[in-house]
Amino acid sequence: MKSKLLIPVLALGVFGIITTEMGIIGVLPQISEKFGISTSSAGWLVGVFALVVAVTGPFMTLVASGINRKTVLLVAIAVFAVSNLVYATTSSFEVMFAFRIIPAVAHPVFFAVALASAVRSVPPEKAAAATTKVFAGVTVGFAFGVPLTSYLAENFSVSTAFVFGAGINVLAFVGIMALLPSSPVTQQMSYGAQVGILRRPRVWLTVISVMFVFSAMFSVYGYFAEYLGDVTGMSGSWISAMLLAFGVVMIFGNFVFGAMLGKSVVRTVVAFPVLYVVVYVLIYLVGPHSVPMIVGVLIWGVVHSGGLVVSQSWMGRDAVDAPEFGNSLFISFSNLGITVGTMVGGWFLGHLGTRQLVWAGVLFAVLGLMTITARLALGGVHRESGARVPV
Repeated sequence: MKSKLLIPVLALGVFGIITTEMGIIGVLPQISEKFGISTSSAGWLVGVFALVVAVTGPFMTLVASGINRKTVLLVAIAVFAVSNLVYATTSSFEVMFAFRIIPAVAHPVFFAVALASAVRSVPPEKAAAATTKVFAGVTVGFAFGVPLTSYLAENFSVSTAFVFGAGINVLAFVGIMALLPSSPVTQQMSYGAQVGILRRPRVWLTVISVMFVFSAMFSVYGYFAEYLGDVTGMSGSWISAMLLAFGVVMIFGNFVFGAMLGKSVVRTVVAFPVLYVVVYVLIYLVGPHSVPMIVGVLIWGVVHSGGLVVSQSWMGRDAVDAPEFGNSLFISFSNLGITVGTMVGGWFLGHLGTRQLVWAGVLFAVLGLMTITARLALGGVHRESGARVPV
């Protein structure tokens, strides 16, 4: 019974972490007003979180690989709960900024250990399903955590929104404490064996393409509320509704891209940045018009949902012999992409105007497509369980 409840609790923890990381996107205008700073400056609360994850992710995953898994999960989720309470109570932007850095260090470790714990809690034949259920917390975080944060900030207060995030993390902490047995690490892959995959040029092209894909996604999505407010003229309540709609269609999009990946990983990976260019051109054209923009947001959400699963599948093909370290590289470079994307998007917003944000996304999508093409040009195969698999 405990093992059946553990996976939903781990998914709840992932939901809480995504809500903490991304929920701030929906409240950037309120934070900007509260602290008397520009929206592009407030956007660094998104960017710095992702930058710290990018810089520390692989290192922290290696360091934590020998520590009791239960201890790692509890410490990580407690850090997120405390950070949300700080966001809710501080009157200093500098303090809030600092407490975006601290939980970011724990972010990749929680993901890696949560996935390992989920797999260990079920028979081998159910491992893939367990992993999928834990990652469902990401999609649900986008679908409900981000818009709920925005809704609470708009209709109650920014503090209320962050208390909500703290409450989710506390619930996950209690669940992990009660349901996960002590899990000391008995066998540990050597650091050298894990880091060795970085000697492959193909791996570097893959991780750079992942970075560009996430830059394409978040250079515009990072300023979602600002775009709908300034360009489309939507009110705060309408923006919250659009965030919710965006997240809900992401759930549908996961199934769409999952089916596409099942038919061909390579074709789906190549198609993804092309689809994003099409979406951004559409967003640019319909941006000033409310009803067409609603349709545009729904299409945008379906395509956006593919970024996580498409990029992870792409990364997994070049890191099958060191999957945990490969996962940390994926987390690291995807977050580096978020940092670069929000930084460049903020420059476009500040210097060219809010509507021109989409061209930052188009730029990164084209760079992603070029890097993916370069990776494919190298060809090559890898081995998995003795089988040769075309890459």
